[in-house]
Amino acid sequence: MNNHSAARLDRLQAILREGSPLQLSDAARLCAVSEMTIRRDVAHSNGLLEILGGRLLLVDSSAGSVYRLDREIDASAPIKQALCQQLASHIEDGDTLYVDCGTTLVHLAAAIDRQQTLTLVTCALNVANAVGHLPGVRLVMLGGLFHPATQSFTATDMPEAIRRLGINKAFLSAGGVHAERGVSCFHFHEVAAKQAALESAMQRFLIVDARKFEMVRPAFIAPLSDFDVVISNASPAARDCLGALEAEMGVTAELVDC
Repeated sequence: MNNHSAARLDRLQAILREGSPLQLSDAARLCAVSEMTIRRDVAHSNGLLEILGGRLLLVDSSAGSVYRLDREIDASAPIKQALCQQLASHIEDGDTLYVDCGTTLVHLAAAIDRQQTLTLVTCALNVANAVGHLPGVRLVMLGGLFHPATQSFTATDMPEAIRRLGINKAFLSAGGVHAERGVSCFHFHEVAAKQAALESAMQRFLIVDARKFEMVRPAFIAPLSDFDVVISNASPAARDCLGALEAEMGVTAELVDC
């Protein structure tokens, strides 16, 4: 294994330790090499990485098992539920909402007032499944190519479809939040829909748990100043990052004790 291969493996392992599995195509794009090169790197990783179903996975050497996203979901679920409760306080009867993919906003379904009548737009299958039974929610499901890693769909015309809708509020999540480098995520295929929702919505909300602050992920979404409200759990990193934004850019920070 040469130095370039070792450097790529180090970079990919660092990314995978902080978030969800990477699509093989995204890993290749991130490292500026072909998918075949990534496959060769993985083959020489001494079992540290594994490719399964087109996704790059980090093997947990201490437990002898592959990194699993559902463990991360369970570990942070109470925090994400509290953040979604705070977010739900901004929902008004008659709103048209864009709800992003990921493991945070799926908890919004439990926080929605059952007496409200809403239109909810999403490209996320897990979100659609969570809200589909709510009597007051008219669900607009954006379809296309399904990505199992994020439980979401993409299509070349999806950004235009989002822009044609009258969206009152966009609720977005992210994998990284940095005062200077902005808001980012792991998966490049998510970016176009997120950016279209940001452009179209009258109000834009970012919902992230405090672990995401000071993190920079491969796929850039937008500067923090593009958001009107940022909701997170209280932490020193969140306070430091959002305090300056409130003072300089008028971004409202809502920090939840949880």
